Amino acid sequence: MEHGFIKVAAATPKIRVADPEHNARAILEKLEEAWEHGAQIIVFPELCLTGYTCGDLFLQSILLEEAKRQLLVISAATEGKDCLVIVGLPVERDGRLYNVAAVLQDGVILGMVPKVNIPSYAEFYEGRHFTEGNSQPVSYYLEGEEIPFGVNLLFSCMNIEGLTLGCEICEDLWVADPPSTRHALMGATVIANLSASNETVGKAQYRELLVKSASARLVCGYIYASAGEGESTQDLVFGGHNLIAENGTILAQAERFSGNTIYCDLDVQRLASERRRMGTFGKEPDLNYVAVPFRIKKEETRLERSFGRMPFVPEDETERSRRCEEILSIQSYGLKKRCEHTGSRTAVIGISGGLDSTLALLVTVRTFDLLGLDRKRIIAVTMPCFGTTDRTYENACRLARTLGAALKQVDIREAVTIHFRDIGQDINVHDVAYENGQARERTQVLMDIANRKGGLVIGTGDMSELALGWATYNGDHMSMYGVNAGVPKTLVRYLVKYYADTCRDKGLAEVLYDILDTPVSPELLPPAEGSITQKTEDLVGPYELHDFFLYYMLRCGFPPAKVYRTAKQAFQGVYDEGTILKWLKTFYRRFFTQQFKRSCLPDGPKVGSVAVSPRGDLRMPSDASAKIWQEELERLI
Repeated sequence: MEHGFIKVAAATPKIRVADPEHNARAILEKLEEAWEHGAQIIVFPELCLTGYTCGDLFLQSILLEEAKRQLLVISAATEGKDCLVIVGLPVERDGRLYNVAAVLQDGVILGMVPKVNIPSYAEFYEGRHFTEGNSQPVSYYLEGEEIPFGVNLLFSCMNIEGLTLGCEICEDLWVADPPSTRHALMGATVIANLSASNETVGKAQYRELLVKSASARLVCGYIYASAGEGESTQDLVFGGHNLIAENGTILAQAERFSGNTIYCDLDVQRLASERRRMGTFGKEPDLNYVAVPFRIKKEETRLERSFGRMPFVPEDETERSRRCEEILSIQSYGLKKRCEHTGSRTAVIGISGGLDSTLALLVTVRTFDLLGLDRKRIIAVTMPCFGTTDRTYENACRLARTLGAALKQVDIREAVTIHFRDIGQDINVHDVAYENGQARERTQVLMDIANRKGGLVIGTGDMSELALGWATYNGDHMSMYGVNAGVPKTLVRYLVKYYADTCRDKGLAEVLYDILDTPVSPELLPPAEGSITQKTEDLVGPYELHDFFLYYMLRCGFPPAKVYRTAKQAFQGVYDEGTILKWLKTFYRRFFTQQFKRSCLPDGPKVGSVAVSPRGDLRMPSDASAKIWQEELERLI
């Protein structure tokens, strides 16, 4: 449970209808397997101690008594095991029969949660046997032990902050007002669903959608364990379609009819962070809930959960293409509105032959096409200086011509040289003044051309550069509308590649592919034998690492130790631990010291769930201390 991770399992035993003793043995086999695997929450299906398909046998007292006896057997077997076990069975109370989830831990039955929604339609006729569960918890006695019994039960871990479990049963998920909604509002971060959902054509997809959407709507982990082999096939077939989701993402699911137990590492720390961010979550309804305390050992979970190296970039190619098209539309329509509002019919953009300015120009072209404006009203300005290489210069020119923009060249060498003379800068000293003097001269050129032409300067800088402060203050940092401000560097590359793959223009595709193959560089230092000498990722670190750090710090609220742990897993075999830690330190140092640049960003559209705009997602003081983050990083050494 270190860093908020807890291993959970959804298990489907092969049962025998109306044979609780056999079923208890099958449950214990699965329990032992899950325990050995390290699971600390293990969920079994609805009515699995008897079988869901007992029909009128549920009215036989001998079956009910045997189910209780076997529940005690399973409960005793949990003694000494550091896990929470949830098992389904029928329970009679005060002359009524209930479909119940029993929650067990360390030899004790912590509570019983009855099913609320009793289906009596289509193939279901539970209303013939079962009663709707009582909301207000009452006392139920088994072998002299008092057990809380009711829908409004939550199971709260006393030694692990943020871990609270609520239960619902099968149909409860499928209705308009599931009990899990109230559970989550009252603090449940994990929902266990004990189910017996039969298989019909197309139902699996709908079931998956329900579990995924419930976890997203409730910002929770959702463990769904469904009945499988061994249930009666008189009229129905059960596939054991187990699912585990977290905040809208299916993390694990069983192949139907396989009988496999599925495992996943839920991140309750991330869920708590997400709820804090929302602000609208947790408005408690006026309900009387009972919290049942329990404790489990807090230790480092052996992670099986995978973390993609590029969290901003979908791994699935089809989804990635859809995402790229959507982002290009957001950028283009954002700029379209700004042009319409200001009455600007001209755009000015500095092009370098690099990825960022390429993407900005492609977006601007799309915008002008949407506005029905001549692309010649886009003034693409190339401004060669001391670090410009032939390759990038030629690519910039080819790109502008191929897209039909107006190409303008302004050689700034003489202007920068005069400026250096005016301020006393030795042109042979290649320090920060040498670099930033060129960047600010370029911005001045663009702004003044825009003034002359009555147009807007389109910003090219991306979100990764802004996060690191890798921009010249009042240089490339400034524009009149920053179309790339919400796009991380790893995604910029895929957006340009998507454009190249789909543009159906061989000439345009060729130049875009060559730009994609060019090293990322600000080109502010002189080249060596015509080649780029100043490579950004050699100076500030790999952007794939920094984008990973940015996502898990800002979007997920991970502390440095947790970012480091997940990065080690994601980039295993790519970067060694020392390299990851080195650039993680760089990330935090630059992120905190460079906030002043983000505090005065130009307008630009948010495109994803992470943004650094001071008017939107990141209201951060420019002089915030990084002390506690740095101290945690030092402890990692």
